[in-house]
This record gives sequence, C-alpha cells and structure tokens, in this order.
Amino acid sequence: MVEPRADLSLPMQLDCLLHYFKCLSMVARLFTSLSSDADPILFVWYDAFNPDHQDGVSSQRSAIQLEKAAVVFNLGAIYSQIAASCDRTTALGRHLAMEAFKVAANFFRQLWQVFAKDVVATLDLTLVFAEFLHLLFSAQASELELREELNNNDASYALQQHRCALLFRSVYELYSRAYELIPTDSAARKHVDSFDQTWVTHLYQKATFFEAEASQRQSSILPKSERPRKFRSVTSCALDHDAECVPEILVRGICCRVRKVLYEDRKQTYIDLNLSEYNPFKMMKYGKLVAYPWDMPPPYPTDLAILSSSLVSLSSDILAFIPLKKSEPLNLYESLRSYFVLKYSESVAERVDGLLEMLHKLRNEMLRDDLSLPLRRDCLMRYYKCLCMIEPFFPMNASPNPPIFVWYNAINPQQHSSQHNIHLEKASVLFNLAAICTHIALSCDLTTVQGRRLAMDAKKDATYWFYLMSMFESRKASGTIDVSRHYFHVLDFQFHHLELMFRVPQPHEPSLSGYPVSAYYPSTSGPPLAYDPSSDVTQQFVLGYSTAHSLLQRVCRAAPCLDLLSEVSPVKIKDGNLVANAAT
Repeated sequence: MVEPRADLSLPMQLDCLLHYFKCLSMVARLFTSLSSDADPILFVWYDAFNPDHQDGVSSQRSAIQLEKAAVVFNLGAIYSQIAASCDRTTALGRHLAMEAFKVAANFFRQLWQVFAKDVVATLDLTLVFAEFLHLLFSAQASELELREELNNNDASYALQQHRCALLFRSVYELYSRAYELIPTDSAARKHVDSFDQTWVTHLYQKATFFEAEASQRQSSILPKSERPRKFRSVTSCALDHDAECVPEILVRGICCRVRKVLYEDRKQTYIDLNLSEYNPFKMMKYGKLVAYPWDMPPPYPTDLAILSSSLVSLSSDILAFIPLKKSEPLNLYESLRSYFVLKYSESVAERVDGLLEMLHKLRNEMLRDDLSLPLRRDCLMRYYKCLCMIEPFFPMNASPNPPIFVWYNAINPQQHSSQHNIHLEKASVLFNLAAICTHIALSCDLTTVQGRRLAMDAKKDATYWFYLMSMFESRKASGTIDVSRHYFHVLDFQFHHLELMFRVPQPHEPSLSGYPVSAYYPSTSGPPLAYDPSSDVTQQFVLGYSTAHSLLQRVCRAAPCLDLLSEVSPVKIKDGNLVANAAT
C-alpha cells in the first residue's frame, strides 16, 4: 500500500486498501491491550494536499485509529479518482462515475462521523475536511444524477421537470454547504489556499449557478408549499432509457438484478473466511489464519481440512444432503453470439464477446464433478451474475437457434424440464447454490466453535438462496417440483432444526464446558463444547473482520456496476467493451 508502484491500476490499489482495512480491523483490539511500557507501534502519515510531504503526524495514543482513518481517506480518494477517470460522455461512463462518487462520499462520511474523531492528525483528516469532502462528492454524484434525469425520455414532461427541479435544489444545497464550511474555518481556508485556491471559487460558482437554475424551475413548476427544504439523498438510477449500446444494456441488467440478490447486508463471515478465494487470508483447521501471498494470482489452493472427511451422523428427522441438480451441456456462446450478430451487427457481437466466452466457460465449469464445494460455489455465483447481465435480452424471439436449458429433477432424476426460459436457468443455479451450502453445513466439525459458526453461516446462505429462488425465479419458471416455491416451504421447517444444531452459545449464555451438548440442544449429538470467548483470539480477529466487512458492504452496497472494474470480477469493462477477466 505504501510502496509507489506504477504498475498498479486504480482497481488493484483499491483491492489492496480494502484487504488491508479488513486486516487492520482484525488486529485493532490488540492495540487497546498493549501495556504502556511496551514498544509502541507508530504510524506516520502526511497531509494529502501537501505535495512536499512535510509535517507528517504520528500517533502513539491512538495509533490504530490514525491508521484506519488514513486508509478510509485513501479509499475515498481512490474512488474519486476512478470517478474522475470515467468517460462521462457516455451513459455507461456517467453511471460508473456517479456510483464511484457516491461511494467516495460514503467513505468520507464514515471518516467524518466515525474514524476522524479523537485522532490528532493532519488537516486533511480533521472533521471539517472530512465533512467538506463528503459534501463535495455527494454534490458531484447528484450532478451526474441530474444529468441522467435531463436525458430521461421515459417520464412525462411535467414529471421530469418536477424531478429536475428537486435535483437542482439538492445539488445547490450540497455545493453551498461545502462552500460554507471552508471560508468559515481559518485553518481550513489557509490550507486550501496553500494548495489550490480555485477550489473555493469553483464551489462558489457551482452553488450560484445551481441556485439560480433551481429557483427558476421551482417558480415555474412547483407551488411554494411543495418546495423542498432539505437535501434528498442520492439514489442510483438506471442508464439512459433510450440507450442502444448493447454493453450498456448488459451492465444495466447486472445493476438492476444483482443488487437485490447478491448485495444484501448479510453477515455470513465464517463461510467467506473459509471458502472464498478472494480474501487476503483463510481460516484453516483448528482456527488457524493463513495469509495468501499477495502476488499469487487466483485461483488459490483451497484447504478443505476444516470440512470433516465423513458426514455428520444425523437423526432421521433432520435434513440430509440435498442432491445437486444435473443439466445437459449447452453451447451458450454460439447461440448468444449468433443472436447478437443477427439482431445488431458483427461489431456489437465483438464488443460483448468477452462476456459470452465467460458465460460458456462458467457453465461448463459448474457441471464438473471434480470441483470442490467452495470452487463450485464461487463458479455458480459468478455465473449467476453473468446470467443477470443477459436477462434483458430474453426471450430471444428473433434468434433462429435460441438456447434451450435442460435441467433434471434433483429429487427424481428421471424427470426433467426443457425450456427457453432464463428464469429456469437462474432458479436451477440458485437451487444448486443452496444445495452446496447444505453440503458444507452438514460436513462441518460441530465439536469446535469455528466449525459451528461455519455450519451456521452455510445454513443461512442455503436458506437465503432458496428464498431468492422461490421469491424471484420460481414465479417465472415452471420447472420440476424441486425449483417450486412449495419445495422451499417444505424445507423451511427442517432448516429450523439445523439452526438449533449449529447454534453457537453466546457469552451471556451458560457455559457448556463439562456438560453434554445435547443437554442444551436436543437435536445435536457429540462431545461437549467448551466456549470461552475472552480467550479465543481467533474469534476476536473474526469479530473485527466481520465489523469491517459489514461497514464496507454498507458503504459500497449501492454500486454493483463498480464491481465490473474489480480484479475478481468474471467480466470487466475495458474501453467500453465487456471482456473476460483472465484472472478468473
């Protein structure tokens, strides 16, 4: 993170900072317990707006707070640089920039409200500067949203004018509040004048323009009683409604659908620490944390030692392993590419060729029987994201060779469903995600706290995937009984039994040490489970990681489009084209 490397792109720098922030949060508790006579760990940071890097500030009393505040500042700065580098002459570029500015504003809000408090630091980490940067990037995100609304041809003229009047007023208030912060603080004003005096002038001109425009539009459209008095929070909007660019339509598909499916604020931390390939470290057997070499490209070697070699013996009334659904092979690449050539052109097909290749590759991978459960889970999740991208083009009525999805009943393999229906494909993928999670949950070592937490997270994931299948895809897909809403309701009661079996005792509950587990959880069998959270260092680390993970999800949850810039995305945006990510 510190070493200047010209070969690191902005997304790679971002991934590094995000990983480092999670690791910092894991060890943060250790800094509060360091004795006064121990050699302190000092973090030295320089002012971001001072090009000479003078007057660096170190902190001993709140060392970890300074380090985390500086990392959060840099996360906001990287997102602002990503936003500024987007091509805002296109709908896709404006949408990427808007999302990046929103995330930057969210990071600076966290800096202002949480991380910069009680930190003796340079002026760029003071509360006034953090609030100023939060308002500045919120204003720029709102300005881009306003530009999208001005290009919106979907709404009626009166409704569009009403929305624009509200947005003009919101943008004015944000720029105005940002401008008022700096001149009223002598230290901040002196600091701004030392690196670039045009900042204040720019803000004043922006506020003046948007105030005049908002007043004109409101006076002609809105009655006085309906004029807004406070800022309306910025929400992500769709791309241009009349966009004819196929990559933009595909990106719109992942923005509209993946947000509600894969970006919920879920806290299944253990399953990601044990099974995901894209964390900076993994938890191995007996709770040992092992870091990945930073320069090691994915896929990383997966150690499944935490999964027991034999199945957990279960009573007859407890859910057994849910079998995976089988599917017939399908050449998605040829059928989709011929459709884009026929409906659009050869050049359009070339622009999305990377996505079509990745779809074909992921579908073949998910059908392999030799993949480990974690690898298959990651493959299915990436494939589901790609399916969300192509969903707007279904049904492909203009295609002479539409893809036909064939899936067999997981409960009765003699039955199958054959349809040109992408919702059948998505429902089947969600079913297999849930089935894999039940396999993982039921093969964990329940005699350890880590094993139980992993099992509980896997069970929650399974319930979540089944819920999504029943709520969104099953309603639009008439497949076999295993992907129906009725099947999920049948499983729901049995999942409750699993939750009792996997549940980890909390600190306020009676200690189970020396007592049979079955005395507290009748559905569980096995040796006694001792749990002392105060002496469980690994548990303290995971709690810190969970806090950081939840924070980052909350800050970035409204920006699924930005994931297409990530190094771990199955498809990446490059020069307006969708290309397959070689790393995956």
